[in-house]
Amino acid sequence: MSPSHKLDTALITGASTGIGATYAQRLAQRGHDLVLVARDQARLQSLAEQLMRECGVNIAVLAADLTAQPERALVEQRLREDDNIGLLINNAGMAGTGPIVAQQLERFESMIQLNVITPTRLTSAILPRLLARGHGGIINIASVVALAPELFDGTYNASKSYLLNYTLTLHKEVAGRGIQVQAVLPGITRTEIWERSGIDANTLPAHMIMEVDEMVDAALAGYDMGELVTIPSLPDVEDWNRYTVARQRLAPNLSRDHAADRYKSDISEDA
Repeated sequence: MSPSHKLDTALITGASTGIGATYAQRLAQRGHDLVLVARDQARLQSLAEQLMRECGVNIAVLAADLTAQPERALVEQRLREDDNIGLLINNAGMAGTGPIVAQQLERFESMIQLNVITPTRLTSAILPRLLARGHGGIINIASVVALAPELFDGTYNASKSYLLNYTLTLHKEVAGRGIQVQAVLPGITRTEIWERSGIDANTLPAHMIMEVDEMVDAALAGYDMGELVTIPSLPDVEDWNRYTVARQRLAPNLSRDHAADRYKSDISEDA
C-alpha cells in the first residue's frame, strides 16, 4: 500500500476469524489502526487486545449482525462520520449448500443481505467522504466462482458475480479520483465458512485448498501492485488479461438495432 494511505484506519467486516482476522493482523503489522466488525463480540475483543499489544495500534470493536438493518446502520454511520477511516474491506460473507431449488428461502435472503446488500451499502456510506478527501481504498472479497459458476451453488456464485461486477463498475466511476478499488477472487481457502455451510473441507482435494495466511498475503501484494482484480492462485496474469480482452470484444455487438442472422428464418414467407 502506498505510504500516503498507510496510516488510514481500516474497517474490516467479518473480522473475528479467517480472512477478516488475517487482514486485521497484517494491516495492524503495517501500522493501520482498525475498526473490527463481526457478530462475535468476545472473539473481536480478544483479537483487538492481542493486536494492540503486539502492534501498538488503536483498535475499535463494533459487534454487529450485518444481515440486520438496524445493526448494519450503525456500521454505515461509522463509515460516514469517522474521518480516520480510509480503507474499507468488505469481507463478511456466507456460503450455502445444495441446488437452488432445495435452498431455504430464509437462508437465501440472508446470503444476499450479507454478500450483496451489505458491501453495497457500506461502500455507499464511505465513498462520498473518500471522494471528498481525494484518497482511500475499498477491497471487496469475491470468489473465483464469479468466473466459474458451475463449480459451486447458484446463489453463492451469483452473489460473488455481483461483487466482481460491482467492483469493476465502481473502479470505472472513481478512476482518477484517488480511490483504489480491488476485487479479490480467492479459490478454496481454509476458513470456518466451510464448516458453517455444512461442508467438510477435509473431503476437498488438498491441492485446491490455500491456507488463509497465504491468500491474504497474496491479496495485499496485489493491492500494493495496484491490481483491480487479484486472483491469488492464478499462475499467469495474462490468462486474466486475455479473458478481459475477450469479454470486452463482445461489447460492440451486445446491443444492436437488429437481431443476429442466426435467429432469422431462411424460409421465405411465400413458401
